[in-house]
Amino acid sequence: AQLDRVGAFAYSPVEGARANDLPDPVPEDIKQQRLARFMEVQGEISAARLQARIGNEYQVVIDSVDSEGAVGRTYADAPEVDGLVHLNGVYDVKPGERVWAEVIHANEHDVWAVLSEDQDEEHTE
Repeated sequence: AQLDRVGAFAYSPVEGARANDLPDPVPEDIKQQRLARFMEVQGEISAARLQARIGNEYQVVIDSVDSEGAVGRTYADAPEVDGLVHLNGVYDVKPGERVWAEVIHANEHDVWAVLSEDQDEEHTE
């Protein structure tokens, strides 16, 4: 399976958890190594999935506008959890506004986009 986005952590005992009674707990350094290896592979998957978005247009909900431009998210992105859509140099939009944007760059977490020429409400992805 290849997941678009993943958040993970190394297990630690929690009061009342049945796992606390299992024999031979995994040492902390091994847990951290496994977590790092998992997140490295997931980062590569995420980067590839976001790279595949380059050239595609998405409707973006604007969350904020700062000195670099607008920042928003697509319908698939949860606020404060998932990656962002950066619209550098775009200042004439307001939080809550929806715009169409074409992805031009991506890393393992975020994408960068430019405003699409067609901002018609009937526009589709």
